[in-house]
Amino acid sequence: MKPLTIDINCDMGEGIGNEKELMPFISSANIACGYHAGSEELMRETIDLCLNYNVAIGAHPSFPDHENFGRTNMLLPLPEIDKIVTDQLDLIKRMADSLGAKLHHVKLHGALYNMAAKDSQLAGCIVQAIRAFDSTLVVYGLSQSVMILEAKKMNLKSANEVFADRSYQSDGSLTPRTQPNALITDEHKAISQAIRFVKENKVRTVDEIDISLKADTICLHGDGKHAVKFAKLINRRFVGEQITIQSI
Repeated sequence: MKPLTIDINCDMGEGIGNEKELMPFISSANIACGYHAGSEELMRETIDLCLNYNVAIGAHPSFPDHENFGRTNMLLPLPEIDKIVTDQLDLIKRMADSLGAKLHHVKLHGALYNMAAKDSQLAGCIVQAIRAFDSTLVVYGLSQSVMILEAKKMNLKSANEVFADRSYQSDGSLTPRTQPNALITDEHKAISQAIRFVKENKVRTVDEIDISLKADTICLHGDGKHAVKFAKLINRRFVGEQITIQSI
């Protein structure tokens, strides 16, 4: 039987301050580039931690929206989207270069992530910007979404992302955070969902039906109340299930 492996990614450098505690339990970090959270100092500190723990370094671009933590939809012209993404990639690459580190992937944040998962024009613009910047970067996107399709069209390596602590709609989209059942707060339920993703590529939706979703990488939210505790638990369970955690 083929060995089971999965990448565990975590959004970091957002000012939460738990990066060092989380690093031993993940394989990829998505580092805020200053537009929704973070700073140059936080970027440097997080990249340095990634190097120490052998964690893949990723950019986490967002809409310019500190006030709402990048979670408000913004309708901007595509050339402006291109510039927003490119500027953030350029900033974090310069930070990485200064520390002798290599940028590995790009994962959008918040509203930009969710909009690009459904809007082919927006996703195409972003993927084109990534390809023009560095065609070796891996594009992380919502599993089997438009973002993944656009990356494949442009021959970029992509990673289908799933979430342990979010509930799903029957079309494979995440339940909006505005709805009461969007977040899975029961740690054991979240871990069971993660293990099922790895073993079966399936998830039970809010409508109580099973759908298939490819799982290349699982997101752990670093800003969650019990993020460190959850990271430790899921790591322990994966070891017990003989699931190897490694970057894409």
